[in-house]
Amino acid sequence: MFSPKMLQLIGTGILETFYMTLGSTFMAYVFGLPLGLILVISDPAGIHPMPTLNKVLGTIVNLLRSVPFLILLMALIPTTRKIVGTSIGSTAMIPPLIIAAFPFVARMVESSVKEVDAGVIEAAQSMGASTFQIVCKVLLPEAKPSLLMGAAIATTTILGYSAMAGIVGGGGLGAIAINYGYYRTQTNILWVMVVFLSLIVQLFQTLGEKAARAVDKRVR
Repeated sequence: MFSPKMLQLIGTGILETFYMTLGSTFMAYVFGLPLGLILVISDPAGIHPMPTLNKVLGTIVNLLRSVPFLILLMALIPTTRKIVGTSIGSTAMIPPLIIAAFPFVARMVESSVKEVDAGVIEAAQSMGASTFQIVCKVLLPEAKPSLLMGAAIATTTILGYSAMAGIVGGGGLGAIAINYGYYRTQTNILWVMVVFLSLIVQLFQTLGEKAARAVDKRVR
């Protein structure tokens, strides 16, 4: 099990896992963060109510979140092949990971921002702040600790998705666990991959908690 070839394979798997997870998380926030903010702003009780837009976006987010990741992954294989030129490997897993993750991120952002004290928002409105100013100078700064904790949760969720992607030719530790641990019935390799994935989850969670505490004004 710990032959040089296997150790090299595990090292590559760890790098691919970080690549898929962090790359997908970043792009999921590129789409999910603005979408979550729009859901908050356009809420009937939001700072700029737009019930129709809110309902349409909310329905789209809920529909995307309701599709199991493996089914979405397989359904997007032709699209993935057109985008990156292949349907296997770590890079090919990033588009479906983004599509699966950004609705989840949007809901995480929406939940975090809605925790901001309404009195702070009302004070900003009374001083004539625009919607953009309220978002940038009130909502995001006040929700930062919760957003960082949400980012840690989103990252670990995407990590789990990336491990499942090994079933259809994705890379990373999940592919090693499936191809060597499950298909070849090498249980020891399977459990070693589980340990590595658990350690990475702990790493992301710990970093998220420390970052949230660092910016949380309530703990100072």
